[in-house]
Amino acid sequence: MPEQCDPLPYDALLLLSFGGPEGPDDVVPFLENVTRGRGIPRERLKEVGRHYFLFGGVSPINAQNRGLLDALRKDFADHGLALPVYWGNRNWAPHTTDTLRAMVRDGHRRIAVLATSAYASYSGCRQYRENLADALATLKAEGLAVPQVDKLRHYFNHPGFVRPMIDGVLASLAALPEEVRDGAHLAFTTHSIPTAAADTSGTPADHTSDGAGGAYVAQHLDVARVIADAVRAETGIDHPWRLVYQSRSGAPHIPWLEPDICDHLEEQHRQGVPAVVMAPIGFVSDHMEVKYDLDTEATAKAAELGLPVTRSATVGADPRFAAAVRDLVLERAATERGQDPRRCALGALGASHDLCPVGCCPARAPRPAAAGADWTGAVAP
Repeated sequence: MPEQCDPLPYDALLLLSFGGPEGPDDVVPFLENVTRGRGIPRERLKEVGRHYFLFGGVSPINAQNRGLLDALRKDFADHGLALPVYWGNRNWAPHTTDTLRAMVRDGHRRIAVLATSAYASYSGCRQYRENLADALATLKAEGLAVPQVDKLRHYFNHPGFVRPMIDGVLASLAALPEEVRDGAHLAFTTHSIPTAAADTSGTPADHTSDGAGGAYVAQHLDVARVIADAVRAETGIDHPWRLVYQSRSGAPHIPWLEPDICDHLEEQHRQGVPAVVMAPIGFVSDHMEVKYDLDTEATAKAAELGLPVTRSATVGADPRFAAAVRDLVLERAATERGQDPRRCALGALGASHDLCPVGCCPARAPRPAAAGADWTGAVAP
């Protein structure tokens, strides 16, 4: 095997995602999994699930993960990387525990993990690590071997993630009517989270006390700047832009990141902006938050305002993203072998850490989280 395609010490890759319902009967049970422990009544979950019912009760995320699996397997095979790829979800089949159980029974003991969340936050990183810890505890209780799992670094600024988004914004600008194209505003969107979670995201060194947020906001802003700069270099036009938020789901009295995309569209319209490109840089694929919150709700708001909008593509199964995952696996493998590999990153922040430090993206209540510096390996055999 060529040294540059050596995955050792890893013997498998786990694609770890959120999951979603695959039919109307799955919607409420899926939402019960997502909200477990919060005491939300079943009737309320039916109301929350109305977005899914508009799409036949099927979330697009599972099909998109299957597409990414195919792209990863093809890229690995084409480049001689002999590493099997599995898929597990936090909230729906195939569940993380079931997938890890199958991986162990297939003989895998050192597993690299790619989460379908590119940025630092509790829900985008530590919660996945908690799920991994729960799954490992279950395997131990069942008397199975407990593998070592290593989560790959945050890839928000990897060229293979960013460059497809640059192309998506350029294509969306080109799709606008020529008379409004040059004056279009770029609205970079991501999932809103509570401001308290945003301010404590990332490592303690990332946290601020001035309301500017921690790593979650900083990382998105860095990617937005890279994309806006690339668009200016390609088109010769300096399009104004802002980071905005969507998909808020929390209690009204708890502060969440703002402005909301629909409020932002209204503000741009009041200011006389001729058109807006919505660029969902916070999302790996066109799942429900993109298909409903942007393609349905925000697009309807723009139509009500008479404001021309387009929505740029997410990365999805773009071959450049699959190649980036291969790069991340080989980079981490080389690091684990004691080497010093080149770490690709665009923007000002540089490549993220491999191992989440103690205190990174803290939870409201402390829970064991695998694949971090605070993981004791307590469930190891």
